[in-house]
Amino acid sequence: MSVMEKRLQLLLDAERYALVSQEATRSGRSVASVIREAIDVRFEQAEAQTRRAAALGEFLALGPDEDGQPEDVVAALQGEFEDHLDRKGGP
Repeated sequence: MSVMEKRLQLLLDAERYALVSQEATRSGRSVASVIREAIDVRFEQAEAQTRRAAALGEFLALGPDEDGQPEDVVAALQGEFEDHLDRKGGP
């Protein structure tokens, strides 16, 4: 992570602050660190959802090959999936 460059003032209600504070205490971190992690998790999930939606669109756009054989499409998808896993370092 980069050096912290921006300061933010954030107002929380008592219930939210208690949740964040308890997690900070439990994990031995600062409240700010817990909030930064929550932001990271939230946006990582949004990015993953966007990638999944794009992949689904690509999948739904696929059809049988020139011979009308869906097996070739499945084999191609399997190959692409395996390539993706190799790039990501495995399952």
